[in-house]
Amino acid sequence: MRTILWFAYFWLYLLLCIPASGYVWYLEKRGRDADADRLVERFVANWARRLLYFAGAKVTVTGEENLIDRPAVYIANHQGYFDIPLMLACVGKPRGLIAKQEIDKIPGIRTWMRHLHCLFVDRSSPRAGAQVMLDGAALLETGRSLTIFPEGTRSRGGEMHEFKAGAFRIASRVGAPIVPVTIDGSYKLMEANHFWIHPAEVRITIHPAIETAGMSRPEIKALPEKTLEIITSVL
Repeated sequence: MRTILWFAYFWLYLLLCIPASGYVWYLEKRGRDADADRLVERFVANWARRLLYFAGAKVTVTGEENLIDRPAVYIANHQGYFDIPLMLACVGKPRGLIAKQEIDKIPGIRTWMRHLHCLFVDRSSPRAGAQVMLDGAALLETGRSLTIFPEGTRSRGGEMHEFKAGAFRIASRVGAPIVPVTIDGSYKLMEANHFWIHPAEVRITIHPAIETAGMSRPEIKALPEKTLEIITSVL
């Protein structure tokens, strides 16, 4: 029953927010980007918080003092599908994500992801991967931040996958800081239950930022492994 109610809310909220989405488009066309961003942040955060509530997620967040008020790349491990609402609701203001291209084909979701300035990448195309790095760097230069799961796929509570270097190149290209985030237990909400939703405790740890400005090439090359070690240190 919990799973049915959760999915019902998931889609009903998106349907009810269609007028709000239209108003966001209106604000953007009028050049009122700041007003549009505030509206999007409010709607997305409310949606994500309620998804966690209906799932029965008990979330503990530590390290909130490490959130920063300038453009940054938030790097998190990826245990399950609930990592996205967790990052949207519990780690500062909602920010755009880099997501696989297939999500851009889902009605309703793609609209709000575009409002949130998410980027979509075709993982089978090296050229598309290079372009999303350029787009991500350009987004940071506009004053916005990004959330990236550099494992590229869910670990489902198992051993973490190697971090791909693209996320770190986006940050280092414009000298933006990296904020490592550890998500511990999100897979227990769904993946551990054969995709039926069950209540679970989730711990989120926000680590101190890593400054990339002025880094040498060897230091940039070492960033994926360094960040992975930081994230795994509290798992």
